[in-house]
Amino acid sequence: MPYVKPVVTANRINFLASSKVQAFTYQVSAAGVAADSNGRKIVKAGTILPANDATAQGILYTDVDVTNGPQPGSLIVEAYVLQARLPVAPAAEAKDALSKITFR
Repeated sequence: MPYVKPVVTANRINFLASSKVQAFTYQVSAAGVAADSNGRKIVKAGTILPANDATAQGILYTDVDVTNGPQPGSLIVEAYVLQARLPVAPAAEAKDALSKITFR
C-alpha cells in the first residue's frame, strides 16, 4: 500500500493595505522560535523584526522556516499595513522605528 501524506492547508491573512511594497532581504534568526506541532520552527508573515520594540527594522513579508537555522526572508521596510491583521500588535516604539510603514 503506498504511503500518502495528509493534506496540509495554510491560512494566510493579507495584512497589506496597498500593492506598493518596498522589501529587502533579511537574515531571519531561529533564536527564540518555538517548534509547532509538526516540529517545524516557522516565523510568521507579519512579524516585526528583529523585535517588536525600538530596534524594529521591518515586517516579515512571508513565512520563513528556521527549523534548520537562520534563513533569508523578505523584510518590508515601506508599505501601508493593516495593523489589526498582524500576528502581534506593534508596540508604540516599533511604530516610531518603522517610520516608512503606515499603519492603518
